[in-house]
Amino acid sequence: MRVAFIIEDWANIEPLKSTTLAIIKECMTRGHKVYILYTHDLTVRNNIVHGFAKLLKYEGKIPDSVNSFYKKITYDIKLTALHAFDCIMIRKDPPISPLVFNFLDSVKNETIIINDVDGIRKANNKLYTTTFHDPSNTFLPRTHVSGSKKYIKKIIEESEEEKLILKPLDGSGGRGVIVLEKNAMSNINSLLDFYIDESGENYVILQEYIEGAENGDVRVIMLNGKAIGAYHRKPAEGDHRANIQTGGSAHKYTLTDSQKKICSKIGKKLISDGIYFAGLDMIGDKILEVNVLNPGGITNINRLSKLKLHQNVVDFLEEKVHEKVEKRAELEYLLKRLSELRE
Repeated sequence: MRVAFIIEDWANIEPLKSTTLAIIKECMTRGHKVYILYTHDLTVRNNIVHGFAKLLKYEGKIPDSVNSFYKKITYDIKLTALHAFDCIMIRKDPPISPLVFNFLDSVKNETIIINDVDGIRKANNKLYTTTFHDPSNTFLPRTHVSGSKKYIKKIIEESEEEKLILKPLDGSGGRGVIVLEKNAMSNINSLLDFYIDESGENYVILQEYIEGAENGDVRVIMLNGKAIGAYHRKPAEGDHRANIQTGGSAHKYTLTDSQKKICSKIGKKLISDGIYFAGLDMIGDKILEVNVLNPGGITNINRLSKLKLHQNVVDFLEEKVHEKVEKRAELEYLLKRLSELRE
């Protein structure tokens, strides 16, 4: 299998924390050819989409140590047509330029892309949860999105909640997430000036503060519509954000029965949208966000729960590629038979 990973920057990978590296290492351990691409590597040659792909190489047997593996990797760069890859996995933090999806559109029917290009278009930002249709807020928090400072301020003033969460529509890793307190309304104008410019194109999310949020959240890894693992992220002292990138700590966690039911319900929606690999952020029985581009956490779950979820991911990639190969062979056989009958 020839699999390409669209990533941020190979040089900035943290080996012991990187879900992407764990998946890449497993692919190479199984003998698959692995390539990495940056978004600026995508190009068109005579109307065919290519990429300046880096073929990863490791001399000798793949070691157990991920650090040793990462340090000794070398690569060759070659202009490669994207349709030559059996699978392309997008592992880059949002937002991603719509141009990247335009490049991938040309090969989405020829190669497996995880996640599906059209699915990512739907879920490229935090508006995706509105498609879950939960007006009674059984598993989604009360959420408002707008580029109007006047409207957001009005919602805050009308709210009976003492605390609210304010965050940018585009973003990841907990960047820009703040807690608003009703007794500090004198700061709201300057905050909204910071988040929303005069054009009204910088949308913000205003969300209810869920009870227990001060204790962190739960990251759930979803694969092919099923929750395959989870861990508890606790915020660092003096910070309300539980993201590992902002200093949060990782702790073992077992999903409750009610959380499993919610994940199962959401899983069906994810599959229908072509979102096969995702991360859900939950507090209690409420889903805060769905991460579809670069969900992390596998290394933490593996370490805390003695699992090997990266193997599950590669198993899934192999199954999807095998399914496509079988369908292609079946189609070629039918076309051949049809041609023979015509003769």
